[in-house]
Parts: sequence; C-alpha cells; structure tokens
Amino acid sequence: MIDIKFLESLPKSINVINNASMSNYNSFKVGGICPLLLECYEEEDISIVLKYLIQNNIKNIVIGEGTNLLVSDSGLDCVVVKFCTSFSSKIKINEDIITVPAQLLLSDFVIQAIKSNLGDITFLSGIPGTVGGAIAGNAGAFGQQIGDVLIDVEVIDINGKIHKIKKEDLNFSYRSSYFKSCSDIILNASFKLNRTNENKMNNKRKEILNLRSQKHPDWKNKPCAGSVFRNIEPSSAAEKRKAAGWFLEQSGVKDFKEGKAFVYDKHANIIIAGPGSTASDIYFLSERMKDAVFKKFNIKLIREIQLLGSF
Repeated sequence: MIDIKFLESLPKSINVINNASMSNYNSFKVGGICPLLLECYEEEDISIVLKYLIQNNIKNIVIGEGTNLLVSDSGLDCVVVKFCTSFSSKIKINEDIITVPAQLLLSDFVIQAIKSNLGDITFLSGIPGTVGGAIAGNAGAFGQQIGDVLIDVEVIDINGKIHKIKKEDLNFSYRSSYFKSCSDIILNASFKLNRTNENKMNNKRKEILNLRSQKHPDWKNKPCAGSVFRNIEPSSAAEKRKAAGWFLEQSGVKDFKEGKAFVYDKHANIIIAGPGSTASDIYFLSERMKDAVFKKFNIKLIREIQLLGSF
C-alpha cells in the first residue's frame, strides 16, 4: 500500500480519505469501502498521485462524478483517485476552439459554451457527469455524440507521461472509445465549435432540459445512473439504432423490483435505488431486465453502466 511518508508529502490541495465509503462517490449512492481515496482538484495533483501509483505498481482506479458506476457492496481493493470538479476559470477559448479540464461538469461545459457564443452542444444538456467521462463513453443524445466536436485530448499515460491524442486515434463508436480499453487518464480536452447565438442556444437548452425531465429523473433526488443498457446496434446499414428502453418496456420490466431497487415508471431503462438499496439489489434487477429482453426478443443487452468490484 502507499508509504505514509508519500501521503504526508502531498500538497494540501489533495484530500486523503482512509476507509472511504464509495456510497458517497457515485450517483446510485451504494457501495462498500475502499481502503484509500485521494481527492485531486488540480491537474498537477493527479499527475503526482498517478505517477507514484504507477511507479510502485499500486492498483488504482480514477473516477469523476461517478454517475455511470455501480460499486460492489463488498467495496474495492484498490486506491481510488477522484478527479474533482474544477471551475470555469480553467476554461480557455481561442476563437472557435474551447479547451476545458476533464473534470468539468457537462452542464457547466454547455453553459460556458453558450455564454461564449460557441457551437451547439446543447444535446449534452441534462446528461450527468464530467467532460472526461463523457469522452470515454462517447456520450450523446438526439443523434449527436461528444466525439463529433472533439479535436484532441491531453492525457497522462501508464508511464506517467503527459501527451496529446488526436480525435482520429480515439476509435470513437457508439458509447465507446479508446479509453474503454486503456489506462490513460484524460486531463484536458479541446473542441472546435462554430459561432452561434447565445439567446437561441439558451432557449434550445431549456427545451432539451424540459424534454429530458419528462422521462429522466433528477439523480440527486432519485439515485440512479441514467440508462442501464446501451441502445441496440442496427443489424444492417439500412436500420437505425433502436432504443433499449422500448425492448425493456415491451418485455414488461416496469413492474420489476429487487430489494429496495426498482425500475423507473417513466423510463424502462433506468433503475432507481430506493432508500436502503444495495448494489446487489441493483445488479440482480439489471440481470432480470436483461433476461426478460433476451427471453422475448432473443437480444442480449449490453450494460452502459460500469461495474466496479465483485458481483
């Protein structure tokens, strides 16, 4: 484990938390204990920590807001590094190119772009999480994805080196990217956005938020992680991607419950962690949902949420 002298030498901007409850670090608000959690607020902080962990072969995982995670009730046997939310002062704008820190909330990214009269990324409105997490999962909505407007990312690799990777080398696909199969951590990202009108984009953002509120719960009041499963990939070039929620609803899962966890009544692809829920409740409920769709349609759903720990 980590040398106590290293922990004592860390900058005061890094919060060191022993035996941290992971229920405080994900939007489901469930999960067991991790032996050590380090909250990093600056790019320099995360560089210092990751270089040490990598050089000493210490098992670790980096998280952002935890809005796409399900952490096991038995906890984690590794160091957790939390890249904490930054502020808009870290945003740099050069004409139509905007560079933002990976830990910036998507909601703040959208608002800052609108205030700067930059391109239409309102499709990201209402999606929880950070810019870094969104890039890793190529998040999007309404037929658009964050990878569409990305130029490049600055990362720290497994050897502790910082370098840039161009969009063309990130292997973007539906809800996936290069980052799903590597250990690189995104530090910053640059986007090319066309000039637009602030009032027009503000109105569009409000319309999208209103539309999402009709089917998507506020995860701060109803603990969840958004869509549990990915949409169905087309079986031919002529077909469009099909919503997993439709298959789930047709399979009758809206009445499903497991322990204190239940399927959201307005969206069959969302699980709500009711008071007293456990990660096991959520996991086994998702398994029942997946089995129901396979039984009715012979389709195997793929999880969009990431499982951490043993299930």
